[in-house]
Amino acid sequence: MQYKQTLIKNAKIVNEGTIFHGDILIEGEYIKEISESISAKSADVHIFDAEGNYLLPGVIDDQVHFREPGLTQKANIETESKAAIAGGITSFIEMPNTNPQTTTIEKLNEKFEIASKTSSANYSFMFGGTNDNLEEILKVDPKQVAALKLFLGSSTGNMLVDNPEVLEKIFSSTKLLIAVHCEDEGTIKNNLAKYMEEFGDDIPLKHHPDIRSEEACYISSSKAIELAKKTGARLHVFHLSTAKETSLFTNKIPLKDKKITAEVCVHHLWFTDEDYDAKGTFIKWNPAVKSQKDKDGLWKALLDDRIDVIATDHAPHTLEEKNNVYTKAPSGGPLVQHALPAMLEMHHRGKISLEKLVEKMCHNPAILFQVEKRGYIKEGYFADLVLVDLSNPWTVKKDNILYKCGWSPFEGTTFKSRITHTFVNGSLAYKNFKFYDVKAAKQLTFNR
Repeated sequence: MQYKQTLIKNAKIVNEGTIFHGDILIEGEYIKEISESISAKSADVHIFDAEGNYLLPGVIDDQVHFREPGLTQKANIETESKAAIAGGITSFIEMPNTNPQTTTIEKLNEKFEIASKTSSANYSFMFGGTNDNLEEILKVDPKQVAALKLFLGSSTGNMLVDNPEVLEKIFSSTKLLIAVHCEDEGTIKNNLAKYMEEFGDDIPLKHHPDIRSEEACYISSSKAIELAKKTGARLHVFHLSTAKETSLFTNKIPLKDKKITAEVCVHHLWFTDEDYDAKGTFIKWNPAVKSQKDKDGLWKALLDDRIDVIATDHAPHTLEEKNNVYTKAPSGGPLVQHALPAMLEMHHRGKISLEKLVEKMCHNPAILFQVEKRGYIKEGYFADLVLVDLSNPWTVKKDNILYKCGWSPFEGTTFKSRITHTFVNGSLAYKNFKFYDVKAAKQLTFNR
């Protein structure tokens, strides 16, 4: 729903470490004014009463798999971007392991074209690195593409970059931020062989973190960091899952000056290996959900700023695919609709302040990827805004799950907080399970 001017009154605005009562005037796509009290200057202004609820910057999710092109039986950009804005995520960065993979400029441009027509949230894509596409990597425009994605684990078949000489050449040659999935292939293969010998294909899910182990994660993460230090590359390590890995990162310098950064995903902050019996393959992710000790270590590192960003790694599969034995059930699950409600639940439990939550889900992705004019509530910035009612409980059920795959690992969970309104580039795009077909989304650009 697009108005020339929108005046949001009576909001608790969460931004840059503070919460204050105030009003926001939106003009077109941008925030024009922020003040304690703003009066409408003309009859054309649409006045919107926030009723004292919390207004956050739109969340920037730096890691999603929306499955288009080629895997659209699981999801597509249209369905998952809608689920994202219902969850307060107004911008996403999507991964290259689609079919075909996003490893050429031609395939990258095809994805931008799809998103320009169908996405409800602002969008960018990562470019995929392989053992033999350095020439294409060097053609990527850093102002248009979020980062280069490298898979240093067995998660994605033939996108695995396992040639050390190629890896060092990529790290040395590109000025792009390099985002990595770190799990050691050899360690995982050896572990898997041992458990298959005992159980065949039907390995109990509780052994997933033994197969995709702490050792597999640490070996790979530490090697990637060593290579980044050697070459001077800008490195971002995706989805930490172990307490041990957090020792590899620092909180001694501001984020804008860090060359090596880290992310944690919602599922590693919520679930533990104790949940495998109840949830089964619905919480089978790579890297694996691990122990309570690991979860505690991740929370500690998040709050002391060794971990910089909270993301989702949203990666849906069909129920049919998930309802297979261990070796046949794919890893990954849908999360964009429920990530912010889950983290708000952690706020209710006293784990994280609203200010810190906004820092990790909104401000820091914008800093880390140098996203232009997003991630903050500031005059002159795009009006990507999310209104949250912290006292409006709802339960995740089949009939309110918006993912194309139709299921959620949070099914049956009651959240105390509800995303009531989402503004994308100044337009009201979502309100209480209703979508407005405004097509306000834009391609993200990067200040590089």
